[in-house]
Amino acid sequence: MKWQILLLAILLVMPLVAAAVQFNEPTAEEKATFNQILTPVMKIYNLVKYAATAVAAMMLVFAGITYMTSGGDPKKKETAKNMVAYVVVGLIVIWIAPLVVNLLVG
Repeated sequence: MKWQILLLAILLVMPLVAAAVQFNEPTAEEKATFNQILTPVMKIYNLVKYAATAVAAMMLVFAGITYMTSGGDPKKKETAKNMVAYVVVGLIVIWIAPLVVNLLVG
């Protein structure tokens, strides 16, 4: 019961605190510094993204081969299907992440 009251108090107070905080527009110098820091981070992210995509393509081929060679074994078929699903979800997360960040930040 106490944690519910605490949660309700936090939910009621947070909008008031957020309204009281003033967010100043960054200066041109701050933007330049941010972009200077962001450039190598984005290069590393792109390297990881494309490397993960290459590995995912290999895993999709492996899952396809596993599915085709499974014969009548339902466990191997299910494993291959799960592998494809996990690879596709992973690719979606990797490629959509910058869009979500830009949506939240920008």
